Amino acid sequence: MPLVAELRDVSFVYRQGLVALEHVNLELREGEFVAVAGPNGGGKTTLVRILLGLLRPTSGRALLYGEAAHRFSRRALLGYLAQRSEIGGDAPATVREVVATGRLGRGRLLGPMRPGDRELVDEAIGRVGLAQVAERPLRGLSGGMQQRAYIAKALAGEPSLLVLDEPTTGVDAESQESFAALLTRLHSELGVTIVYVSHEFGAVEQFVERLVLVRRTIVFDGAPGDLPGLWHDPSHVHV
Repeated sequence: MPLVAELRDVSFVYRQGLVALEHVNLELREGEFVAVAGPNGGGKTTLVRILLGLLRPTSGRALLYGEAAHRFSRRALLGYLAQRSEIGGDAPATVREVVATGRLGRGRLLGPMRPGDRELVDEAIGRVGLAQVAERPLRGLSGGMQQRAYIAKALAGEPSLLVLDEPTTGVDAESQESFAALLTRLHSELGVTIVYVSHEFGAVEQFVERLVLVRRTIVFDGAPGDLPGLWHDPSHVHV
């Protein structure tokens, strides 16, 4: 399968001298569903931000669809749900209004939405099971439903690569499992490449095809079933 993203001997050091990543090599291929896990502070978020071109590596190369990630021009191909996204915040934005912002990268920034855009927004809302609450303020929904709305916002942009950073933080176990099942269905239906980042991977372990464990460097990359039992808690992973 074609390469979506590639990290070649990537290292990253923050200005304070903190080494976040060392000698990371990673390839993501089209259509994969990958979990990136590891302890808090282990470099997971830094890794995905480099992968998406939001940070430049201190050394090494990061490529997106063959282009330097920090100069990648086709940003509309990327869907990114950052940690505990606050889009909408305390503003009285409805689910539909928040999801509609996902079309901004595909069309005009001003003026009414085109019929095709409205159809895609409705479709995205329906895919995540929020059609019945589409006109309700986002802030009034549960954490799990809010995260579904953010997924719909990303889907409305018709991404080829969807990256979710700690998407279920603060969400109860039942909602985490429901969320993982939703991602699996979306992956199957849409064929989108999904990168699911978390400090633990229990909720998606049965769904993902590939697990990447990060603790400053990549300490495991393979099928979840091949991971030694002790390491199913990423806090036990030692470099």
